[in-house]
Amino acid sequence: ATIKVPAGIDNGQTIVMSGQGEPGSQGGPNGDLYVRVTVRPHKLFQRDGTTLKLDMPITLSQAALGADLEVPTLKEKVKYRIPDGTQNDAEFRLKGYGVPNLRGGGTGDLVVRVKVEVPKRLNDKQKKLLQELEESLNGREYETKKSFADKVKGMY
Repeated sequence: ATIKVPAGIDNGQTIVMSGQGEPGSQGGPNGDLYVRVTVRPHKLFQRDGTTLKLDMPITLSQAALGADLEVPTLKEKVKYRIPDGTQNDAEFRLKGYGVPNLRGGGTGDLVVRVKVEVPKRLNDKQKKLLQELEESLNGREYETKKSFADKVKGMY
């Protein structure tokens, strides 16, 4: 028998196929067949109901300057603009790019959490450019660092 798996079904849910089970006793009608669904994890997305979650790496420059990202979804890549000064673990919600609601009523969202990747193995010129940038900053550009320093200062 062919099983039609509805869009939006989740791990552990059951599909009931009426009359596809074992024959009934003493010539009675066939019983029902219960099929428990196992949904394999996706290599990029995590699922929370109808919401999909995606951790997406971005560069230090993209986070600082803002960028147009090409975000993968289940159907296609979509462009999404992140603002300048985007912090690590910032989340952005893309409406309607999640999982269809099993009982109708639309589609969930895709929540993209950005992961700022710090570059490794910089050459001397690149290190010097970063040092020049750091020396040109006055400290107000780092809100979390300033708040942390104020808390530490208040301890002593």
